[in-house]
Amino acid sequence: MKRVGLYPGTFDPMTNGHLDIIGRAVKLVDKLVIGVAINNSKGPLFTLDERVEITRRETAGLRGHAEIEVVPFEGLLMHFAREVGAGIIIRGLRAVADFEYEFQMTAMNQQLDRDIETVFLMADPRHQAVASRLVKEIAKLGGDISSFVPKGIEAQLLAKVGR
Repeated sequence: MKRVGLYPGTFDPMTNGHLDIIGRAVKLVDKLVIGVAINNSKGPLFTLDERVEITRRETAGLRGHAEIEVVPFEGLLMHFAREVGAGIIIRGLRAVADFEYEFQMTAMNQQLDRDIETVFLMADPRHQAVASRLVKEIAKLGGDISSFVPKGIEAQLLAKVGR
């Protein structure tokens, strides 16, 4: 039986922290579905198509470890998890604040479907402070984002913010 994991997020933009979690998640499952969330309330900088394309491009080198599928989704995470056959939801944790939020979400998700487990992967210490919203802010204000995102994403992000 194939172990399918789901790693959801908006990935606006995808960071080195996201790639670190994905690189470790593919060691735990046979197939990893990366769910790119349609969440217009967050006001994404990149379009959905751009985020899906970037995610496919940046994860291409990890496909030897497990099958990787990048799929946009909208709506309830647990419905999407069932739809893709995921038995595991992968979540990255950076700090205590992340844990408090994720703890609450996991408790609610368990009420919706007790057959789907949530697995937390701690962020590599080099990436614990990296958040997509902060990377966008730094880019907009003229700061150096090269240590937070891969080169291809850096160029796209700088172009988006007019630098």
